[in-house]
Amino acid sequence: MEIHILQVLLIWSFIAATVSDGGQLTLLQELASNPAQKLSRYGWYGNVRLAMFRIPEDTVTARWLFTVSRDNSLHCGIYNVTMYIRFGAPPVIDPAGRVFPNNTVTSPVFSLNLTMNSPQSNTTFNLSNPTSGDWFLAAHLPQDDGRIEHKGFPSCSYFFQSQLSIRRAVDTPTLGATPLTQSAAPDRPALFRVFLPEFVSSLYVFISGCSSGGGLVNGDCPLVVTLGSSSLADEEMRVNCSLIGCSVILFTPPWNTWTRVAVESYNQTTIFSISANYTVGCRPPSVGLLGDDNFNRVPDSRSSPPSTGNSSVVLDPGLHTNASSVCVWNVPVLREELDVLSVRFSPVNKQNVTVTNTHPTLLVYPLNTHSTGGTLNLQLSLNTTDVTLGNSSVSACLSPWAAVLNYTQPCHTALFPGYALSVNTSTPLSVIRLPFPQPATWYLSLQLMCYSECGNVTTVTVSPELYVSACIEDCGTYGECRLLRSYSYLYASCVCKAGWSGWGCTDDITAQSYSRQLKAALLLTLSNLFFIPAIITALRRLYLTEASVYLFTMFFSTFYHACDQPGVTVMCIMDYDTLQFCDFLGSVCSIWVTVLCMARLNASLKQVFFLLGSLLIAMSMQLDRRGLWNMLGPILCAVLVMVTTWVHRGVKRRQCYPPCWRRWVLFLLPGLACVLVGVCLYAFAETEDNYLYTHSLWHILVAFSVVFLLPPREKDSTWPWDWGWRPRVCGYTLCHNTKNQLYTVT
Repeated sequence: MEIHILQVLLIWSFIAATVSDGGQLTLLQELASNPAQKLSRYGWYGNVRLAMFRIPEDTVTARWLFTVSRDNSLHCGIYNVTMYIRFGAPPVIDPAGRVFPNNTVTSPVFSLNLTMNSPQSNTTFNLSNPTSGDWFLAAHLPQDDGRIEHKGFPSCSYFFQSQLSIRRAVDTPTLGATPLTQSAAPDRPALFRVFLPEFVSSLYVFISGCSSGGGLVNGDCPLVVTLGSSSLADEEMRVNCSLIGCSVILFTPPWNTWTRVAVESYNQTTIFSISANYTVGCRPPSVGLLGDDNFNRVPDSRSSPPSTGNSSVVLDPGLHTNASSVCVWNVPVLREELDVLSVRFSPVNKQNVTVTNTHPTLLVYPLNTHSTGGTLNLQLSLNTTDVTLGNSSVSACLSPWAAVLNYTQPCHTALFPGYALSVNTSTPLSVIRLPFPQPATWYLSLQLMCYSECGNVTTVTVSPELYVSACIEDCGTYGECRLLRSYSYLYASCVCKAGWSGWGCTDDITAQSYSRQLKAALLLTLSNLFFIPAIITALRRLYLTEASVYLFTMFFSTFYHACDQPGVTVMCIMDYDTLQFCDFLGSVCSIWVTVLCMARLNASLKQVFFLLGSLLIAMSMQLDRRGLWNMLGPILCAVLVMVTTWVHRGVKRRQCYPPCWRRWVLFLLPGLACVLVGVCLYAFAETEDNYLYTHSLWHILVAFSVVFLLPPREKDSTWPWDWGWRPRVCGYTLCHNTKNQLYTVT
């Protein structure tokens, strides 16, 4: 009920704000919501619940409503739910504070904390002038404490739901060289937009004729001009106007997109005139495939790498015949979709790219939303076989939305940061990795930098290799790269093992040593050998079916745990999923046949129960392998059958069954104690740290409980191979009298 009240309040507040805009802008409201998702404790990125919202163009205000609720009345304690917000791609987070892999660069994310001190908690987050595009929200519970929770047991469940309400302007004025007369009030800023094409070097916004109804105080213009939108990570250009006007200059603005301009008045309604203009520093010559070229010239990814050369740029001979007049050299790039979250970019004509000291070389890499769930990798290598650079180096700048073509400035555009690289003779290779990059057009600019004199070296060749991979170096030796999905969005993350941690499983602060891994493998596998006494006991008592089930369980449990080891001490004799299925099936079937054997049913009925129960257990394992009722259901059914038969015999014989007190004291009660202790260890005491001890003890206790609980051998039971054979002595056959247990000669 509380959520609906907040929604109504949000709707009425936005409607009232829309009506009060005075008709200058038409604002529309849009609402979006995601279904509730169950939260998990953070152990790796797969425990994070991800939601995505699309914010359209000309959005004035965005307001998120976050709701976290519990589904039961258990005493769950007070938890802090951490939420992250990022524009363009999922937030790159590491709540455990682990070390990122080398050469990995991450962007800061905005985070919120919501304390769960009631069954339901809400919080809101407001953002003015948000950047249009995809926004990602991530939420999780505190860090995992290592306790192993088995499915089906009562536990505290938290659910996270996010909703978005926006106000969007449908008639935002477009700025140009012709001045527009507008007004701004303290509660109603003036909004504009201007489109900037590619290769724009600067944007100029001019404000003049600043006036108000009561006149300006001391001739000051009470306006604040903001260029750009808010993405919680980039920078906005804000300038306070003075006198009767001002101008704002934005160097290296975003290309091929709309740039927002907001004018605010902080103390009175102000009328002003505004205009905008931009300049283009330089454009590259016409490059790329010529008119008579065809795609046979494009290298095949299955073939060997193309031969190296001095240039990978094809110049149109009809333009810029004088190479000295070129201010930037554009290299055509081939985009290849290799696999899910796997894209490779390479120069079309040749592998190497020519770099000179007179002008930058530019490569363009368009990256769409479907490729942002992986890692953007850039590897820049210098070809030092032909030239010697000395103190010179090749500087590179990788930047989104716009290229940095002026190397006197740092590797940073007006609103977005860039990533600088450098290669020289002493460091011929440079690598940078960007997890979850933003969906934008990325620009790589290269130029030869001469710190003293370049001498005879005016051009060098470098090999830029840019590609998108699912994970960083496939998560290394102690990790596994897994593909995750949040609705229709795909992304990847590393799940680490053997105590390794971090984004790429490269942090060894809690890594397990080889001796620790070997001890875990030996304990978990060799502890299954304690089923040998149970197998021998079953054979001595002629319970052959039960003995075969115990042998099956011992075999597959041993090799399942040998294959389930997280480190390098791993041995898999078959597929992991097959070993796991057989281990779980054998464990439940062992309990099933043992309890039914204690019921002492007749042979035909017992075999029916054995076969039918095993088939039903196999079916339930296929449906939900880790479900609580997969083990609890067969146990309860078997115990019900056993109790029914025991009560029937007790009523029929008018005495307690089993009648011997030694059977209860020496066998049944110790076996029951082993079962109860083992179940308590399995259900409540297992953690990731003590798993090798507690689970090994679980194997031992279950195996010993079988030895205690198996009933004695039935009197009329014989070995199967004795049924049709009788010994012959001197031509006579020995007959077996089942009544007096004597042999007579006939």
